[in-house]
Amino acid sequence: MRNLVVLGGSSHPELLTEVCRRLGIKPGQTTLGKFSNKETQVEIKESVRERDVYIIQSGCGNVNDNFMELLIMINGAKIASAKRITAVIPHFPYSRQPDVPYKTSGAPLTSLPPATPRTPKAVDQEDLGKQLMRQLALTQQHTSSEDFPSKQSNANPEYRPWLARSGTLIADMLTCAGADHIITMDLHDAQFQGFFDCPVDNLLSRAVMMKYIRLNIPNYQKAVIVSPDAGGAKRATAIAERLCMDFALVHKERRQKHSQKSDLMLVGDVRGKECILIDDIADTSYTITKAARMLRDHGALKIYAIVSHALLSANAVENIEQSAIDQLIVSNSVPQSQHYQSSKIKVFDVAPLFAEAIRRSHFGESMSVLLNPRFELD
Repeated sequence: MRNLVVLGGSSHPELLTEVCRRLGIKPGQTTLGKFSNKETQVEIKESVRERDVYIIQSGCGNVNDNFMELLIMINGAKIASAKRITAVIPHFPYSRQPDVPYKTSGAPLTSLPPATPRTPKAVDQEDLGKQLMRQLALTQQHTSSEDFPSKQSNANPEYRPWLARSGTLIADMLTCAGADHIITMDLHDAQFQGFFDCPVDNLLSRAVMMKYIRLNIPNYQKAVIVSPDAGGAKRATAIAERLCMDFALVHKERRQKHSQKSDLMLVGDVRGKECILIDDIADTSYTITKAARMLRDHGALKIYAIVSHALLSANAVENIEQSAIDQLIVSNSVPQSQHYQSSKIKVFDVAPLFAEAIRRSHFGESMSVLLNPRFELD
């Protein structure tokens, strides 16, 4: 392909190699490193002047370092007079922190977000009694905070902590660095696309998942597609409807209005059936392992779990090994080489999806076909 350069950051070199092999080109030559004070150093070793540049960098590992490396690479290509710069980010970092507040289960809040803390009312200068009572209350509060430091956080019940949401900031940093186009896959919140001033193509791994189910799970028509939480119900039902399979949902319910403790409830019948859990992100694997335990308790025979982005941080692999999950199928949107030691973990390849997206973007073809669940890549 003429006037096409595909560069890669240090987060996922295996995906860069596979995408370039599918495109029939060599990866762009770069030198990536760090100075002694841990500042990122990037050197592009081939000309990108008036060429179409694609930079592949996934949001995994040392997320902040990899994201800064991506910004520097984008800006370096821009300064080197690249015609167009596309950031290919298989797993988008910070996408779980939207500007619209969500519950931990993924469902939108039914009430308004926390309001601005109220400004204390001005003290009446003429009322000396109120001033004395206020001073006495402050003195007692200061004394109790010294005697019981653990209760200091409840000293001011009117103040509600602010939650910094970084969605718009991340989008602005990418566009300010020089990105003209973003290609990603399975955003945790689809609304994230609206934060950008440049085009964003959110690819779906749904077709690849369905292909894996059809080819690798025996008698999949009799199995049940299960969403581990309410936030992923739409994703799971789309796959269930396309494959003509039954659907179930693990719902988190709070029995008491003011209680923080929640109970899991299964909506659907899984007794004597194989179950396929569908989720977009597995970080600590707490959600899917807890859902798998509930399915096992309700009589499920065998439990599969298919995940788009398997970060598997902390002791996630150990949790999966000890869980009721019989097989965990993950994509290679983030490196999975260190997880091959687990007999339960299998990997499906999304490199063909990104290679086809890059090819279509380079030649100005429509991306809509990649969003069609019936479209299959060789």
